[in-house]
Amino acid sequence: MEQKPTRVRIVDAARDLMRTVGLARTTTKEIAKAAGCSEAALYKYFTSKEELFLTVLDERLPQLGGLLDTLAADPGRRSVEENLTEIARQAALFYAQTFPVVASLYAEPRLKRRHEEAVRAYGSGPHKPIEGLAAYLRAEQRHGRVGPDADPVAAASLLLGACAQRAFAWEMTPDGRPPDSLDDFARSIARTLVGGISRFSR
Repeated sequence: MEQKPTRVRIVDAARDLMRTVGLARTTTKEIAKAAGCSEAALYKYFTSKEELFLTVLDERLPQLGGLLDTLAADPGRRSVEENLTEIARQAALFYAQTFPVVASLYAEPRLKRRHEEAVRAYGSGPHKPIEGLAAYLRAEQRHGRVGPDADPVAAASLLLGACAQRAFAWEMTPDGRPPDSLDDFARSIARTLVGGISRFSR
């Protein structure tokens, strides 16, 4: 069987290691070894572990950012509730897969600060989905489908916060699973939020 290209192997190895041992304990040396290449070869494609982390988010995890950009650029397709349901579904998947990756950073404050500084330098960060969803909701306000008094940032924070909390809150339960399916959760969150931001809700 033909071997995958080096860059693909590196990104796959980074994803697998970050998921299993966490971002803090994953090194470029370990990634290169798992990918079957030298560390020097890794640095031909990526300038830092943080750049590799962002590549994993962009290429190997549920695509939340792209969905938000698409909806903000072209609102009015489907209902607001349908769009928010899809956003909630993708966001819940995204946070469920990224939570195990970044959780280890919270045990090592110095590494966490360094990681945050590096990610900011790339113009990224966990605030970006909130900004993206708020931009979509503002576009819907301009189309008259979201009430003029609704706060897009607050609404975005509520929806995405619920999705992030879903990834965290149920880990400690006996079976480690939420009480509802992903689709039921997404529909319920979207319906509840639309009830609060609809132009007709009072």
